[in-house]
Amino acid sequence: MDKRWESLPCGYLSMTPQGVILDVNDKFLEMGNYTRANLISNHIESIMSLANKLLFHSCFYPFIQLNGYVDEIYFNLKGSNGTDIPVLFNGKYYEQTEVVDCIFVHMGKRIDYEQEIRNAKILLEEAYREKDAALAKMEQLHLELEQKQTELLKLNDKLETLSTTDGLTGLKNRRFFIEKLREYLLQYTQTNSPFSLLILDIDHFKSVNDTQGHLIGDKVLIRLAKILTEFFPKEHIIARYGGEEFVVIMPFTNEEKSLNEAELLRSTIQTAKWEIPKITVSIGVATTSNPNETTISILAQADKALYFSKDNGRNKVTHATLK
Repeated sequence: MDKRWESLPCGYLSMTPQGVILDVNDKFLEMGNYTRANLISNHIESIMSLANKLLFHSCFYPFIQLNGYVDEIYFNLKGSNGTDIPVLFNGKYYEQTEVVDCIFVHMGKRIDYEQEIRNAKILLEEAYREKDAALAKMEQLHLELEQKQTELLKLNDKLETLSTTDGLTGLKNRRFFIEKLREYLLQYTQTNSPFSLLILDIDHFKSVNDTQGHLIGDKVLIRLAKILTEFFPKEHIIARYGGEEFVVIMPFTNEEKSLNEAELLRSTIQTAKWEIPKITVSIGVATTSNPNETTISILAQADKALYFSKDNGRNKVTHATLK
């Protein structure tokens, strides 16, 4: 850990976007009387009560996925001896390292918190004195809470969809694609079931934007996304990788089948109806063949095959093993 993090006057913790703790500074250990051995590689929710886990779920995960950061979440950590530790929590996600850096400020001044407890006690005493009215109110609050929870679940679903969807084409985005590619590589190491990765790039797309305008360029991208969706079965993973590049994961597809499908796709795109004449694509394909394959290595293979197609006249299909 950088010495600057170690000397901070507040608690510092780094974790994965899923909540697994990677590192902490001494100040954080001191706050809860923790030890590194009890924290590292464990989930951050292991030091939260059930109520605070619910708060963490509703505030942290959706906002870190949508915005990449969270600001000023107030909740209690659970110390090693079971005591509550009120903290103010900020976090920021760094996509390149897939790490969330978190700062915890111990809220030592408890005046407002104690005042809330006193107010709650007064309200509770009044509720006992007006039992029937209180019960009716509690039932109403319970119904409202259930409604809010339902709305929150819907909002979380919407946020999850937004965080994994390309806004222009409606396809899945690069973030979703990378996560799925990792899953397919893991499945390959376990079952040895092959899959192929296809990268396609619209030929001379820059000239489309330069001569026809970005509005026509956007229509071309949307039309291509529709062709891809109609061409491939539902179990295929189709995503916009960036700009005019699209990617497809083809499950249970070997080298020969992937080439045939890619060639048929190329022909389908060439003969489709477009806003402007002659839209073609160059395609690169790679098929899993190594249990030590990584997302970077298989993407690099498909990308090299793509550029071989582009360098050799465009409107072509190339497999990584045949270039």
